[in-house]
Amino acid sequence: MQNPSSRRGFLGLAAATGALTALPAFTATAAPRRPTAVPAADTRHQLWWRAPADEHTLIRQGLPVGNGRLGALATNDPGRELLLVTDVTLWTGGPNDTLDADGQFPYGREDFGSLTLLARLTVDLPDHDLSAVTGYRRTLDLAQGVVTTSYVHAGVTYRRQLFASRPDDVIVLHLTQSGGGRHTGTITLDGTHGERGTADSFAGTLPGGLRYGAAIAAHGSGGTVRSTGPHLAFTDCRELTVVLSGGTDYAPDAAAHYRDPGLDPRALARTKVRTASRHPAGTLLRTHIADHHALFDRFDLSLGTSTAEQRSLDTWERIRARARDGEPDPELEAAYVQFGRYLMIAGSRDSLPIGLQGPWLDGNDPDWMGDYHTDINLQMNYWMADRTGLAPCFDAFTDYCVAQLPSWTDVTRRLFDDPRNRYRNSSGRNAGWTVAISTNPFGGGGWWWHPAGNAWLCNSLFEHYEYTNSRTHLEKIYPLLKGACEFWEARLLTTTLPGTGREVLIADSDWSPEQGPLDAKGITYAQELVWALFGNYRTAARELGRDAGYARTVGALREKLYLPVVSPTTGRLEEWMSPDDLGEPAHRHLSPLVGLFPGDRIRPDGSTPADIVSGATALLTARGMNSFGWANAWRALCWARLKNPDKAYQLVVTNLRPSLDGGNGTAPNLFDIYEAGPGRGIFQIDANLGTPAAVTEMLLYSRPGHLELLPALPDAWAASGSLTGAGARGGFLVDLRWRDGKPTEVRIRSVGGTMTSVGYAGTFRTVRVRPGEAVTLRDLVR
Repeated sequence: MQNPSSRRGFLGLAAATGALTALPAFTATAAPRRPTAVPAADTRHQLWWRAPADEHTLIRQGLPVGNGRLGALATNDPGRELLLVTDVTLWTGGPNDTLDADGQFPYGREDFGSLTLLARLTVDLPDHDLSAVTGYRRTLDLAQGVVTTSYVHAGVTYRRQLFASRPDDVIVLHLTQSGGGRHTGTITLDGTHGERGTADSFAGTLPGGLRYGAAIAAHGSGGTVRSTGPHLAFTDCRELTVVLSGGTDYAPDAAAHYRDPGLDPRALARTKVRTASRHPAGTLLRTHIADHHALFDRFDLSLGTSTAEQRSLDTWERIRARARDGEPDPELEAAYVQFGRYLMIAGSRDSLPIGLQGPWLDGNDPDWMGDYHTDINLQMNYWMADRTGLAPCFDAFTDYCVAQLPSWTDVTRRLFDDPRNRYRNSSGRNAGWTVAISTNPFGGGGWWWHPAGNAWLCNSLFEHYEYTNSRTHLEKIYPLLKGACEFWEARLLTTTLPGTGREVLIADSDWSPEQGPLDAKGITYAQELVWALFGNYRTAARELGRDAGYARTVGALREKLYLPVVSPTTGRLEEWMSPDDLGEPAHRHLSPLVGLFPGDRIRPDGSTPADIVSGATALLTARGMNSFGWANAWRALCWARLKNPDKAYQLVVTNLRPSLDGGNGTAPNLFDIYEAGPGRGIFQIDANLGTPAAVTEMLLYSRPGHLELLPALPDAWAASGSLTGAGARGGFLVDLRWRDGKPTEVRIRSVGGTMTSVGYAGTFRTVRVRPGEAVTLRDLVR
């Protein structure tokens, strides 16, 4: 039992950080602006299929929509439209702050918890069976955020549109026809946890106390819609609009135990659907499209022109043809990047961040609970946000960490030095905060302690500052940075390097995720992450004018940190403080290469000792070129940093291979599939988001004060192309054009940065630009 003073400290920190949190719960919203016009559709951003999804394989075939809080997968079946709806806060479990016998965290669906489905919405049209229709086609418009289904039945063309609106906080399904047809059938709303409700709503409470609810409203023109027992029945409607909303009483407030006791989710859902239903479906659609376009249009990408034959294929046929024929399909490859951006917009706005699957489930038992893995997956999900013009989508990640900090700090202070914890501090001191390998929305950890996880989370948060130069963001994350430094100040050990007499600081017992000995000291993974953390904290303290004395202390610690060397035995960068390889050389994780990417301490530009670059290259080579999708994305980013376009491109293309029989690769709906066993593939979203980051990194490398154009441009994209609105560290946005493998024009817009070097193929010049303005360079190649 924790002592009263510890509890008061927890509540004080919760109150202090809560004031910085902008993460809203399911809540009432102001009436949105209603635009009268929206941008026209662009076929470049449309994916299409010749058949609906099978509801039994919806995770591989269903098309996703989302508004950042609600997500849905749809079958688009003419006779039975099924939506599986997820609210990203509908989690089982709780704080999970009682350790197992080994000093680690429980990791089950009841204690740690799991993301689960909110609802099943079914629209049945019995006479529209797939066998009775012709001309079927479904389309996902990435730029507009709309799924459209069309077909012909009995001489009438039917069309339905599905979208998830952020401004109205609802999911809308709109059925229309041209040619005198009618819609007759039933609408069924079901919960997924055994709830009993009415035809238009339900409510429930999970064992952990989380309350939730959902509601629908339906109206038709030229016919009737009425309640009939557990269904809504619609008869002879020329058009039909179904509106759904729902949510939970989750609140991002540790002091309130992550609940809003004054919220009635079912009542609020009913209010939202009634309010939205007062507007015509066309008005709701325009409102949604304008909001979606405002983010989507920040970035554009052209990697070249595909053939007419490639364009004639539907999306699944095209993916299979790309793998079968081995011919580049640059428009498909660019569309894969835009699909990742679509998922980011749909999955990361105004609520919890994207976890292992985002807001798209096909059941209540997602693998690894659909959680937040802090040893790569959560970080990878957000590598693309700033790079591809989606800086606002990063806020969900930031706000999650800020909201969890009081709980993470409390749990670390109470439990980390448990004598059963093999990762506890040998120093006997404890301060600050850290996390487990898995985290949930209630301040809870799962699986094993992950001491270096705090540094990696902080480095990701700080990198967002490097892209945006946002002082507000820096102020928000400063308590996280300082608390992580305090943790490492207490954790680092002093040792003397053999043969040198030099004293260095090394990390206490840990493992190199996710392999090797469980109690090694000074692992490269931790040393690199902490080295970057200390540097980032010093920058933050200087920029904010805070804690100068402590910043000097941290700087002195950084000077003494041990940094990895090359093994004389293997020729590779050491993963452990040992010349021997203590794990699998071809392991999926690139843990010892975090100094290459996402860090940039290891650079192939002459600023890093050549033996370190060679050792990192040798280690990356040993890891191989064929792994799970997320591992391939990380490898591609590392090869891009090493300026090897052939290997980076090969890994991007590998992730585009079709997933067959559950194998690694891309499913028919473009979701990345992780081979979990023979014939068993599961969806993990990190490759869908990490691979676009790799593509962008191949075209533009940046660090504060330095931009490099086309560092890893492959032959497949060299003929001509363009990149618009790409984020660059140092506070810039970059527009770039190239032809015949060389840049022809670059425009650099400042979002806070004032000076940077810009170069290509080793030739650089200094550019100065005022905040809010831009400069254009055309004579880049002489």
